[in-house]
Amino acid sequence: MNDNIKSKLLTLPDLPGSYQMLDGSGNIIYVGKALNLKNRVKSYFVGSHDAKTTRLVADITDFTFLVTSTELEAFLLELSLIKQHSPKYNIMLMDDKTYPYIEITNETHPRIIITRKYSKKSKNRFGPYPDGTSARETVDLLSRVFPLRKCQAMPKKVCLYYHMGQCLGPCIDASVKTKYPVILDQIRNFLSGRDHDLLKELNVQMNNYSQRLEFEKAQEIKEMIMSIKKTTEKQQIIFSDLKDRDIFNFEANESYIAITTIIMRAGKIIMSISPIFEYFQSKEDAFVDYIAQFYQKNPLPQEVLLPSGLDYSLLKPFLNEKWLIPVRGGKVKLVSMAKTNAKIQLDAHLDMFLKKYAKTMGSAEMLGRVIGIPTPKRIEAFDNSNTQGSSPVSSMVVFTNGLPDKKAYRKYQVKSIDKPDDVGTMREIIYRRYQKMLMNGSDDKPNLIVMDGGIAQVRACKAVLSDLYLDIPVVGLRKDNEHKTDAIIGLDEQPVIIDRHSLLYVFLSKIQDEAHRFAINYHRLKQSKQIYASILDQIPKIGAISKQKLLEKYKTISNIKKASLLELRALGISKDAIDNLQIALREYK
Repeated sequence: MNDNIKSKLLTLPDLPGSYQMLDGSGNIIYVGKALNLKNRVKSYFVGSHDAKTTRLVADITDFTFLVTSTELEAFLLELSLIKQHSPKYNIMLMDDKTYPYIEITNETHPRIIITRKYSKKSKNRFGPYPDGTSARETVDLLSRVFPLRKCQAMPKKVCLYYHMGQCLGPCIDASVKTKYPVILDQIRNFLSGRDHDLLKELNVQMNNYSQRLEFEKAQEIKEMIMSIKKTTEKQQIIFSDLKDRDIFNFEANESYIAITTIIMRAGKIIMSISPIFEYFQSKEDAFVDYIAQFYQKNPLPQEVLLPSGLDYSLLKPFLNEKWLIPVRGGKVKLVSMAKTNAKIQLDAHLDMFLKKYAKTMGSAEMLGRVIGIPTPKRIEAFDNSNTQGSSPVSSMVVFTNGLPDKKAYRKYQVKSIDKPDDVGTMREIIYRRYQKMLMNGSDDKPNLIVMDGGIAQVRACKAVLSDLYLDIPVVGLRKDNEHKTDAIIGLDEQPVIIDRHSLLYVFLSKIQDEAHRFAINYHRLKQSKQIYASILDQIPKIGAISKQKLLEKYKTISNIKKASLLELRALGISKDAIDNLQIALREYK
């Protein structure tokens, strides 16, 4: 314990508040709350501790604190600081994964869409669904059954869906909106688990078509009925009240905790999640912290079931009196089921979690130590690709908490370079990326930039950052004579040799390979589009708009050849243009 900490411990009050532990670089590495700041913070620096707390204390070189009126205020401040600073020793929802929902849009002529953005204001959002495939299957089914509009932008004339009876045609008849209330009620009932009336109505329609000898339409309705049954019978109804519920429980050893969340919608269990975390407070506090963070980014259901024996008073602002500690019946069994799953997760998958952590966040920590910076939470890596100077492109890949963050990847078409020039390309791309970041005022500033290149690329990047008055650490990946990475070009531009058998080398290779793959794929796509565009330019009645639609949907000429007549008509391409297209591509291999 240094003299600075000793003197600051004497200033701690006997009051509630939040405290922040700092490392040698002044970064917040742990945030806590306390009913009595003096007693809680002192406890870190006196007496003996277990291994995990000893590791935390060894990294502490300073601390700060803020007095609050109540422990609840301290708790809310703690969560805010965790979200802002992502301290390495706090339990956090490490990934930004969100689950898909199905939404009926709030438009004059509504649509059924899939979204991953949750809004508390939306009353027509249903889910979550376990994955995008489940959500898409359900939307496809609803789109066939209910004739709402499918077009994102209202067209000027009816499309193929209108002729197939799957759209009411609001583009030519605005009065169809009077039919929406009944249709929307049917969709809400279906998505809320009340599908009996819909199945009954479809059976009536099927029988009517059969009696009129319209067997094709009867068969189509029969297939819809089978699809609905397949979609809705994947889970048994556990509670007939059809309520939405989340059920929580946990299992912990001395260092790690597994927290299981069972998600029930419309009385059916649709999925469960069981992440494992290392924790540095009590396991009870870790569990409460997790639930509070969970409902900062996920919707609150009608009921939250929690295990007995814990103090949940701090969760009241998050749960809005919708939580329950069951004591008997089926709800107790659900809480027990969550406990069993958490125990299985911790017992069976802790080793896997530790290995994954070592390869991801653990490797990011190691990289920070090797080059002399705090653990880089967000790493951005750049690579270029061209063919003898033609179609030059560049890519940026992002690793967050040691994992690929693919939604943050960016492609760049090089504008100022028309010949092989890696350094010039890097100057342009680095300037465009970080000048845009500054202009937009975005908070996606990386903790480290990795250049897939040597000292020239590193210096080019540093020069551009300097011109933009940005201070971001930059390293390069040096290659040997066999074009294999053998060293990091460090912050001082000196090589840092890395062991090719180490996890750090594997981690850097993954970053490098991902940047290269992303750049190469974009380069090939750009080249192929140029080739395909020139072929399409020669086909009569295929104009610029049709060409763009074809390239965006099918990517390659081979895919266009495989497209059906209905698919091409759905793009708005005329019959004459399709005939010309099929004739022109008949000989294409």
